[in-house]
Amino acid sequence: MGDMTTSEIPALSLNDGSTMPQLGLGTYKLQGDDAHRIVREGIALGYRHIDTASFYDNEEAVGAAIAEAIAAGDVTRDELFISTKLWNDQQGAGNTQRAFRESLAKLQLDYLDLYLIHWPWAQRGLFCETFETMAELQRAGGIRSLGVCNFYEETLDELISTTGITPVLNQVEMHVGFSQAPLHRYHGEHGIVSEAWAPLARGVVLDDPVVTEIARRHDATPAQVVLGFLMAQGVSVIPKTASSQRLAENLAATRVELGEDDVAALAGLDAHGDYGRLSNDPRVFPGEVE
Repeated sequence: MGDMTTSEIPALSLNDGSTMPQLGLGTYKLQGDDAHRIVREGIALGYRHIDTASFYDNEEAVGAAIAEAIAAGDVTRDELFISTKLWNDQQGAGNTQRAFRESLAKLQLDYLDLYLIHWPWAQRGLFCETFETMAELQRAGGIRSLGVCNFYEETLDELISTTGITPVLNQVEMHVGFSQAPLHRYHGEHGIVSEAWAPLARGVVLDDPVVTEIARRHDATPAQVVLGFLMAQGVSVIPKTASSQRLAENLAATRVELGEDDVAALAGLDAHGDYGRLSNDPRVFPGEVE
C-alpha cells in the first residue's frame, strides 16, 4: 500500500471557520518509544490530525515526534492539527491556565489547534468556568479551536447557554453497536462535529457477520468498514494502534465508500444485545465530589 496523500483525507468544517482532517491518529495508552514511533510513522504515512491528552502521560513523546518530523521536513506545523485535553483535576480557572501551559510545553508547540475538556464532571460544576478560561487562552492566541469530550445533551445545553460559545466538536465513545444516534443528531442541530473515540469498538464488533459481509463486498477489512460507517455520517474518527500495519490499514479507511444500505445495516447493530457502551458513562463518571 502506498502512502496516502493528505488530500485523500476528507476535511471537516468547524463552526469557528477552521477545518480539520476527518481521520486522525489517537494515542491513548501509547507510551514512550511506542508513542514516538507511531506518531513519526503516522505523519510519514499521511496522518495530519494527532490527538493526545494530559491524562495519557505521553505528550512529551508525541511532541518530540512532531518536532522531529517538522525538523526532518516531513511536514510543516501549519499542515498539522494537534489536539490535547484537560483532565478532571485540572478544571477551574487557575488550574486550566497551568494545565494549558504544561501541555503546550510538553508538546513543544506555540499553539494548539484544538483544546478539549476531557470529561464534564457535572457533579463538580466547573466545566463552564473551565471553558471560559479556555476561551481567554484562545483570544490570547494559544488555541485555535475549543471543544469538549464526553459531554451529553444537558451539559452541552448548559455550556452553550452559560458561556455563549458552542464547542466545535464533542469527542465521545461512538462505534458500530453504540452509534449514539440521538447525540449525533443533537450535534448536527447545533453545528457541533461528532468525533468518535474507540471507533473500532475495541475490536468486539470486527467479527460480526454484518461487518464481515460488508467488508467482503467492498474488498475492505472489517476495521475499515466500521471506520467508514462513522465517516459516512460526517463523524471524525481517531483510531489508535501500536501496529505499523494497522496504522496504514486505518488510514486507508478513507477510501471505503459505503452505501446507504450498508450504513443502515451497521446502525442496526445498536440493537445487538452484546454490544453497547464499552467505557464510563459521563453522566456518572468520575462521580460525586468527595
